[in-house]
Amino acid sequence: MKKKYFGTDGIRGRVGEFPITPEIILHLGYAAGKVLLESDWHLKKGEKPVVLIGKDTRVSGYLLESALEAGFSAAGVDVLLSGPLPTPAIAYLIRALRLQAGIVISASHNPFVDNGVKFFSSEGTKLPDEMELKIEMGLDIPIQTMPSVKLGKVQRLKDATGRYIEFCKSSFPYHLDLRGLRIVIDCAHGATYHIAGHVLHELGADVVTICANPDGFNINHQCGATHCATLQSAVKEHGADLGIALDGDGDRVIMVDDNGAIYDGDLLIYIIAKHRYRRGALRGGVVGTLMTNLAVEKALMKLDIPFERSNVGDRYVLELLNKNRWQLGGESSGHIVCLDKHTTGDGIISALQVLHALRDSKLSLKEASSDIKLFPQRLINVRVAKGLNHISNASIQAVVQQAESDLNSEGRVLLRASGTKPLIRVMVEGSNQQKVDYWAEEIANAVREIAQRESKRS
Repeated sequence: MKKKYFGTDGIRGRVGEFPITPEIILHLGYAAGKVLLESDWHLKKGEKPVVLIGKDTRVSGYLLESALEAGFSAAGVDVLLSGPLPTPAIAYLIRALRLQAGIVISASHNPFVDNGVKFFSSEGTKLPDEMELKIEMGLDIPIQTMPSVKLGKVQRLKDATGRYIEFCKSSFPYHLDLRGLRIVIDCAHGATYHIAGHVLHELGADVVTICANPDGFNINHQCGATHCATLQSAVKEHGADLGIALDGDGDRVIMVDDNGAIYDGDLLIYIIAKHRYRRGALRGGVVGTLMTNLAVEKALMKLDIPFERSNVGDRYVLELLNKNRWQLGGESSGHIVCLDKHTTGDGIISALQVLHALRDSKLSLKEASSDIKLFPQRLINVRVAKGLNHISNASIQAVVQQAESDLNSEGRVLLRASGTKPLIRVMVEGSNQQKVDYWAEEIANAVREIAQRESKRS
């Protein structure tokens, strides 16, 4: 059964538009609460399931938080509220407090006008598809509020921030510290604004914190992991050794070196993997996605480190990691998963794993990645009619085959339909920039021609 509300990362959209409206979010809390009540938690008689609700710094977080807590209370489920807290912090606290579920109100790296709802299981992982489908089915059932004696209670969780800071610090080895390093940390005016700087400072770094003054509207605005220019300027201004950029909900990380060069998720994963491999601490291989740079795959092959690709999305990275019983994976965008440290992608903890590699090897970011050079990539988004099947179209595939033959083993072509927009994403990468640009345009033009023909027919 196809899901109507849930996407690859919860429910997300423009606030005030379907499905991010107070009415639907209220009903969502109620439906999720009923699913929780039907599960076997081995609770004591009279004890209710408890769900933890966190959020990032968007102004709409207040609205959605109130709607969710009302829905859960109406269903008879108790609620803990953490206030602004990173997504991975909620995943940690669910397990630490032995709760039944958790929710994060966030649209991650998107602008403040968007928001969303992410669910986490009692194990601190994203909900499986079957659980999301159960919740969606509950949205078709009218709300029947529990009698007052059975309503859920709502209370604030004290010291959530302090607990998470200590958890992050525990992922960094005790025999190392960050003394002597000046680090600029960009919090994207998001959920890490009161956390990330403290973690680095308490590990000994000289910390300069920027973009840590959320006002409800400035989250991710010209800052953070999706806009590194602000961090690059700050690193040079303060003479820092490196910079760390997080996104609005704290599950992505991008880094820059002292010269302002950007290190995306692909490079950071490679640095971590190589360091762990040489220490004998890498279990299995590395999981990337269809978008992971081909240079990473080739560099890992030289080290005899297995590498596999999943579909785009951190939930698919996690699925493949669990299937292979590996620990390390992630995406170019900066979602990095270290399953020996956390159950989900965590920007702060991932940055600490890179810093561990640098301090242990006494290398800079540039030195630690000197043996890998990312291949040029070109991504072109082509607007098409919804449902255009690029895979079965002979004209498109003929151009793809020509490109693959020309690029040979030094490049690749990827066409994929967007999961949220009527777009075909054309990606070409290879060792030769001119070939990459040429074939990206050729394939995109082939897709446009077919799209135009289909449009005329309809």
